[in-house]
Formats: sequence, structure tokens, C-alpha cells
Amino acid sequence: MVGVPVALLVVDGANVVGSVPDGWWRDRRGAAVRLRDGLVRYAAEGAAGLPGPLEVVLVVEGAARGVASVPGVRVESARGSGDDLIAGLAAGAAGRPCVVVTADRELCARVTAAGARTAGPRTVYGRGSR
Repeated sequence: MVGVPVALLVVDGANVVGSVPDGWWRDRRGAAVRLRDGLVRYAAEGAAGLPGPLEVVLVVEGAARGVASVPGVRVESARGSGDDLIAGLAAGAAGRPCVVVTADRELCARVTAAGARTAGPRTVYGRGSR
């Protein structure tokens, strides 16, 4: 559709991975890679009430920094606070729908104030993800 902005789905990698106790703490980078690979389908299918196609951005920090982007998922490595990067992405999404996937209450408040919606980790990861 011409003139319809592509919606933005921003995923708080640390928060989403940490929501499922599957041993992620033994290999944080590997957990981020598995999450990234699982997000690819949402770029075309849509998620969190947003129809596809979506621009999907996975924000990683700490030991997960440096995970590469793949077709369908852009990975952004936070140099400092992942929350600050996510809030900035949400604020920069003006004029198009934006959903941030996180369970972090403070981050939810920040991105909601910037005009984004929020969804919980199960939207894209673990039990309950489609």
C-alpha cells in the first residue's frame, strides 16, 4: 500500500530472553541469536496486533552485543543502557505504529509516553508466541 508507513516492532532482548528460565544465563549471546532467529517470521506475518510487514528491531546489550542482523531483523547493540536505546527508537517512530516488547514496567512507561504501545515477552518468545 502506497503511503502506509511500515510499523515498528522493537524487542527488548535482555528482558524477553530473561522471561524464560531455559539456561540463557550460561550463553547470553547464544540466547540472543535464538531470539533473533525466532523473530524473523514476524517481519512478514506481523505481531502484537500489527499486521505485516513490520520493521523488527532487536535491542541487545552486555554479553549479547555484537549479534549480527539477519534479513527481517535488525539488531542494535546498546553501547550503554538498552532501555535508553529502546526509548529513543520508540520516540523516533513518530508517524507510524510502534510496539515495544518488554515486561520492564519503567521502560513501558517511557515508551508509552513517547506514543508507543507495549506487549509482553510471550507475544514473541516462549509459550504463547505464535
